[in-house]
Amino acid sequence: MTLFGTDGVRGRANELLTPELALRLARATAEELGASGGRAIIGRDTRTSGPMLEAALAAGLAAAGVDVYLAGIIPTPAISFLIKDELADFGAVVSASHNPPTDNGIKFFDKCGMKLSVDVERAIEARLEAGVATGGPCGKIFDIEAAATRYAAFLSGSIDVEAIDLSGHRLVVDCAFGATSKIAPHVLRHLGAEVIELNTEPDGLRINQNCGSTHLDAVRGAVSQHGADLGIAFDGDGDRVLLVGASGRTIDGDQMMGIVALHMEQRGTLSPKTVVATVMSNLGLEQILAERGIRLHRTPVGDRNVSQALVVEGAQLGGEQSGHIVFADHSPTGDGILTAVKLLEVAHEDGRDLETLADQIPLYPQRHRTFPCDDSDGVLGAAEVADAIAAAEEHLGGRGRIIARGSGTQPLLRLTVEAETEGLCADVAAALAAAIEANL
Repeated sequence: MTLFGTDGVRGRANELLTPELALRLARATAEELGASGGRAIIGRDTRTSGPMLEAALAAGLAAAGVDVYLAGIIPTPAISFLIKDELADFGAVVSASHNPPTDNGIKFFDKCGMKLSVDVERAIEARLEAGVATGGPCGKIFDIEAAATRYAAFLSGSIDVEAIDLSGHRLVVDCAFGATSKIAPHVLRHLGAEVIELNTEPDGLRINQNCGSTHLDAVRGAVSQHGADLGIAFDGDGDRVLLVGASGRTIDGDQMMGIVALHMEQRGTLSPKTVVATVMSNLGLEQILAERGIRLHRTPVGDRNVSQALVVEGAQLGGEQSGHIVFADHSPTGDGILTAVKLLEVAHEDGRDLETLADQIPLYPQRHRTFPCDDSDGVLGAAEVADAIAAAEEHLGGRGRIIARGSGTQPLLRLTVEAETEGLCADVAAALAAAIEANL
């Protein structure tokens, strides 16, 4: 049985991800972590299936002897914070992140606030196969008092509030009808900004629908309409963010990492001179960092892999192109609101807007395609597709890269082509897309 993908267990709610599965998964996780008699924290996003799965998860943990503390609707990274703040043994989030409203998911965090390792997840799956034990004392279930307020205070405290004043800054904040809906506008207003709220109703029926970090047209239009200085777009559970400049240009995760890394290097605070990113990050980022003596350490896709590599490397900054950014000095996991606050802090200290700072990070053209596919390995292993990839790599001749892989969170095959010119990128992407589509 393989349940865990790159970001927890995820699938269509009440079909793949049922209350029965959530309960069994909770008991198996508690047993694997040896948490009987301990404490766990649960948070969720706004999806309509969230309370159902939260209740099942809490019941399973309590049945395993774990005391459960419910944080309610709260961004995923807040659970990482609350685990440490409450001295809990582990935590869980009920969310499918950027997936559509009909999906949901469960992801677990250890006592350090980090996502569980692949080895631990496989051990939990094995316990599910074998069947979990029953009997023993039951845990209790409580609500956490002021969870959102405490998390907001942590975010505000991540910078020197007295040294930054966003008065006069007009920000459009798109919360994707998700978990950041109340906290993000509050934190940014606390820093003095004028906030124009977009999709800030906690509406699980509309979460991520044509809004947020995966659909930037809404925030881009609002930035133009209101003459805003910046647009800030979160995904449904708030662990990632993308920015839109006053001109409407996107500032992605690679550029955000580059802005912060160059800023820290210039001030002598980047130690070691290493940034952690995934194989998806742009060659342009790697090149500009190298020019400043900064090494880019690449990992497989997934912010869990980034977080683990940050620990091994002893590095301070890492992330993904999609906007999962980890500021290891503040949090062990990706945090969209924290990222937005830290980028605004950098712009304030530097005296230039973020769009101007992003110009320092010239990116290679990229083309991304996704294909509905239940057997990505089979398609990529087909002779026609393998030959097309080999031919494309020869055509690129070191002037770009090809990344073809199965999604770890959805039944999709993902293709990324990167090249030094737009024309070359488009030609290679078209040829590979045709080969893949012929073998689906």
